[in-house]
Amino acid sequence: MVTRVREQAAELTSELERLGAEVIIFPTVKFSAPSDWQPLDSALRAISKFDWILLTSQNAVRFFTKRCGELGIEVKTLQSPRPFVGAVGPATALAATEADLRVDYTATKNSGEALAKELWGSIGDRALLWPRSDRGDDRLLIALREAGANVTEVIAYRTAAPETFDPAIVEKLRRAEVDAIVFASPSAYHNLSDVIDTTELVALSSRVDFAVIGPTTARAARGSGARVAIESNESSAAGLADSLAKYYQRQVPGASDPSARGTGARSQ
Repeated sequence: MVTRVREQAAELTSELERLGAEVIIFPTVKFSAPSDWQPLDSALRAISKFDWILLTSQNAVRFFTKRCGELGIEVKTLQSPRPFVGAVGPATALAATEADLRVDYTATKNSGEALAKELWGSIGDRALLWPRSDRGDDRLLIALREAGANVTEVIAYRTAAPETFDPAIVEKLRRAEVDAIVFASPSAYHNLSDVIDTTELVALSSRVDFAVIGPTTARAARGSGARVAIESNESSAAGLADSLAKYYQRQVPGASDPSARGTGARSQ
């Protein structure tokens, strides 16, 4: 079961199906424009004052570059040569590159804190623009300010729970009729408690393998008491699918090929 929005789950679905999995799309998040574009618009119109733009998700890339287009700003002309762009993980870096942004640094670990730590010597007294979600913790902001950076954070998009959840899929999950459920963000995990309360969700984690992307999502799940079976630091579809395949491969005695069909879900 994949909790990403359908349009962002296609590549992961394809990778998992290639490995023999049956995939159920069950979005527990939705993304929309901020209620007020003014802070981002002001930053974009004064982009030359920034030394770095920090992109911490593919959604940040999508809404940031979309707004550039709406304002008539050509993305590939933003950097001349500054501001530099730092990205969290290869998937965000790829999304930025495909949107005509030049990525100057990609964090080796899939977290904002890792990006701040790795850029530590390059961002002191520098002006940074961080287009972010309206949700999430302030760990990155704290780390950047500890490094001496002058950070302008602007809301580029909103993260919320869907208005409705498919009741048939909810019951399927409650009955543990899936082998794994994939969470790509803390919001994806927390929003599920809108329909399955935290106590039940924690108990469910002993029957269904919870797979998460990155340490921030892992902290959110473990912080509520849930068991995280699979933690992938690779946010790309191929990387996450590989983590799932290797996990189930280890459940099958004598298995050696993680790309083989039927890599060991408990139902087999």
